[in-house]
Amino acid sequence: MVSTKNGRLLFHSVPVRDGIVPGTLRYDESETIDLDAVPLNGGALFKLLAVSADPFLTALMSPAYSESAFEHLTYKIGKPIIAYAVIVALRSEIPTVKAGDHFMNMFPLEEYFIIDSLPERTVPLPNDVGIPWSTYVGVCGMPGQTAYMGWKEYSKAKKGETTFVTTGAGKFVIQMAKRDGLKVIASAGSDEKVELVKSFGADVAFNYKTANTLEILEREGGIDVFWDNVGGVTLDAALQASRSKARFLECGMMAAYGATDGPNAVIKNIWNIVGKSITMVGFLVWDLYEGHLDDFYTTVPKLVADGEIKYREDVTRGLGSLEDAMIGLFKGTNVGKAVVIVADE
Repeated sequence: MVSTKNGRLLFHSVPVRDGIVPGTLRYDESETIDLDAVPLNGGALFKLLAVSADPFLTALMSPAYSESAFEHLTYKIGKPIIAYAVIVALRSEIPTVKAGDHFMNMFPLEEYFIIDSLPERTVPLPNDVGIPWSTYVGVCGMPGQTAYMGWKEYSKAKKGETTFVTTGAGKFVIQMAKRDGLKVIASAGSDEKVELVKSFGADVAFNYKTANTLEILEREGGIDVFWDNVGGVTLDAALQASRSKARFLECGMMAAYGATDGPNAVIKNIWNIVGKSITMVGFLVWDLYEGHLDDFYTTVPKLVADGEIKYREDVTRGLGSLEDAMIGLFKGTNVGKAVVIVADE
């Protein structure tokens, strides 16, 4: 019998303010597992390889979500949290899973775990193009899916139009918009990130912490498409600067997570949705799987492998580093998609 430490990332305490603070999560190595002998009981044993650090995970820490459609995802004190991750099967008694198979979905953050069956919306990853597994929680994972599927489904982009893109999956969206012939305005939270979004093709890029968003949008003549992962005052500025019949794609509200007062909690220009005939759609990426998932995995990994879609990752190693990576998201210190590498093959 050979025991292996089995690190887990546990939900330790509910944050007392917006975002995430030190001590919210706790890395625990008290458990061990015998990888060769642990009973599978008809299930499969998996190893955690890479994890995505995403702002929306903080919403799953809020008690408010325990009474929402996300009830089954909300975190429980003392239990492993879940997040988008790439896993590999080590042993399996599931007929459709064999050792060496890789998958992406939201999984419990344990370095090794056994499940009876793959959860709904699990994506198999043959990775025929040979890109790093970390890309499948970034540009080829949920953030990339959100950008590609949301843009194709809702942007109704026309050559010559102008789009305003905020953070999150925005770097991929910038490239989608340029491929469709749009002028791209992009915001970022530091001068370094401004240069990064320019390298992805943005025609106009600015630091929203030091520049006036509304002034820039109006100076550039207004916007036809808004890709919003921020909400709050940025959404308010976009509503004011929108052209008639603009399309607003709402895939996140990072500035408004947990906000109950202050500028990010109040949208003053909401009437413009009516006055300017704006189409505003909020969406969850898995609602678009039926019409777009096969196309995404047929198209995007090859574009990434060929260098036609650029990406940048902000990588940390070790499951216990996810909390710091999450804090970095809200402080704006990450440059690129925040990814945690838990283990190599």
